[in-house]
Amino acid sequence: MRIVQKFGGTSVGSIDRIRKTADIVAAELARGHQLAVVVSAMSGETNRLIEMAHELSPCPAERELDALVATGEQVTAALLAIELQQRGIDARSFTGGQAGFRTDSSHVRARIQRIECEHLVRCLEQGRVAVVTGFQGIDEAGNITTLGRGGSDTSAVALAVAIGADVCDIYTDVDGIYTADPRVVAGARKLDRISYEEMLELASLGAKVLQTRSVELAMRYGMPVHLRSSFHPVPGTMVTSEEESMERASISGVAYNRDEAKITIKGIPDHPGIAANVFGPVAEAGINVDVIVQNISEHGLTDITFTVPRSDYNKTMELMQQVCRDMKARSVSGDDSVAKVSIVGVGMRSHSGVAKKMFEVLAAEGINIQMITTSEIKITVVIDEKYVELAVRALHSAFGLDREPGQRN
Repeated sequence: MRIVQKFGGTSVGSIDRIRKTADIVAAELARGHQLAVVVSAMSGETNRLIEMAHELSPCPAERELDALVATGEQVTAALLAIELQQRGIDARSFTGGQAGFRTDSSHVRARIQRIECEHLVRCLEQGRVAVVTGFQGIDEAGNITTLGRGGSDTSAVALAVAIGADVCDIYTDVDGIYTADPRVVAGARKLDRISYEEMLELASLGAKVLQTRSVELAMRYGMPVHLRSSFHPVPGTMVTSEEESMERASISGVAYNRDEAKITIKGIPDHPGIAANVFGPVAEAGINVDVIVQNISEHGLTDITFTVPRSDYNKTMELMQQVCRDMKARSVSGDDSVAKVSIVGVGMRSHSGVAKKMFEVLAAEGINIQMITTSEIKITVVIDEKYVELAVRALHSAFGLDREPGQRN
């Protein structure tokens, strides 16, 4: 069996943790598996390096930032290889470029174009452990590039696909995917399995367990991902393709995201192109827009409301003030104390009344819904942030997520 193991920053955050990571690698190797190991920088190291750069320059060149922060993973990979060698295990560390990761030239946000990994496959076939730096590669000119925050997950899944691995094990500080945040819902249950689509929705909704790009990649190529704990030797959650099941629950989980702000432009003259005029400046500023609601036009005027990350609220408000003036809209207002709460489940496709039940539950708790957006397997509402935990607990209980799927209503 060929396995890619990925260890996050908390899993390799100290020499002691690196030794424990080596225990996990050695145990899998003893079972006769071929192993490639992808590592992140030690917890906090990337932030430390970025802070050093900003002490020298308020706006350091992105090419040099990539060259700088890539050293964090190189330190971890070399240390883990040294520890494995000390145990008599034939291991070798590789930078992203040495491992064959070829990317475009978009520094700090590069995309993987291909992985030239024939030499890594030979390495594995010879019984050697390849320890690869995550989060990085090189472009066609040989410049070091990085994939953006959380990019080590993407590196691991991409490498698993490239070398034909049977599974990609993602080791982190949690032991799986839960029906809700256990810090908010005491009765949250760990899921044995979850579909790519459900995991993609949860990741996009703010769940920090897996990076969105890595889930997209796993889904595209059908690579099973096993999310598990590097601190506790227990089975985790398998992220795989959807399986047919008579007992398929309508809802798999409840997610929330506090990093939200809402902006409303009122009294916009309604004519073709107004959405482009509103969202064009936002896109040019690199700001992601999420939920969008446009009211039906009355007397030739319409309103548009949308959400953005809270960190982009002030910048977006400035842009919208100018848009309001340019479009001769009546006013622009905002609220940076909102949050999203979502229910997710592929079972929604075959279960009716899910939305009705969600709205009734929130109404019974006195929670006002400000905006609604849906997909085939997700319903998201925007509410006042102060009601987030109440909403999550109420929905988790109402949909029976604290019970086994076959015991739910």
